Amino acid sequence: MPEQKWPQTIWIVRHGQSAGNVARDAAEAARLPLIDIATRDIDTPLSALGVQQAQALGHWFCDMPADAQPTVVLCSSYVRTRDTARIILDVAGIDPDDITFQADERLREKEFGILDRLTAFGIRQKYPELSEQRAHVGKFYFRPPGGESWCDVILRLRSVLDTISREYRRERVLIVGHQVIVNCFRYLLERMDEQKILEIDRTADVPNCSVTSYEFDPTRGRNGKLLPQLVNFVAPLREAGAPVTAEPDVPGAPKS
Repeated sequence: MPEQKWPQTIWIVRHGQSAGNVARDAAEAARLPLIDIATRDIDTPLSALGVQQAQALGHWFCDMPADAQPTVVLCSSYVRTRDTARIILDVAGIDPDDITFQADERLREKEFGILDRLTAFGIRQKYPELSEQRAHVGKFYFRPPGGESWCDVILRLRSVLDTISREYRRERVLIVGHQVIVNCFRYLLERMDEQKILEIDRTADVPNCSVTSYEFDPTRGRNGKLLPQLVNFVAPLREAGAPVTAEPDVPGAPKS
């Protein structure tokens, strides 16, 4: 058999509910144009419920045998993702000094540019031409001024996968990121096309602290491959009594 290229396991987790998720819900419900949150999106913390969700997931990892737990943790550079990762490790009893723990800016939230902090109503009100352009082009390719398209996010995630396959072969890798990060990794690892991943995105938002995972199977393909195991898995939250939430991230635009 050729040398294994991939980690043995990859878990991809969306951060716990954030204060921004809560603020967005309130703004959308009131049909306000702007989401009322004072911090930068980068600095937006977890809500109290988000902390509870991260703790619940930490217990799930704690219950794993030591030889099945993460050996590498990669997280977005945003506060809510770093805190989610740290809470998971703390509750699981995994010392960050005993593993590889790295915040990586390539795992950051999609950048929304001038649409940052606007609700769907606010986008239509303030930038009707952009709203029309987005509806015509589709969210996969639409790039707001100063922001990113899904393709831009996918491009930086290709670089992350290059790093993972080069530096973390045979490791067990936990990635903590954002909703679009989870979906774009699925696009890459499951070799989807635009229609398939947008169909998944339209169906439902990625729940906070849900787990999507892949296991390496050496018998599949020419050199072995990563196979999906869990998709938006929320049983650890339900078992711990933590409410499941699936709000979109703060500065987004409406689903299409």
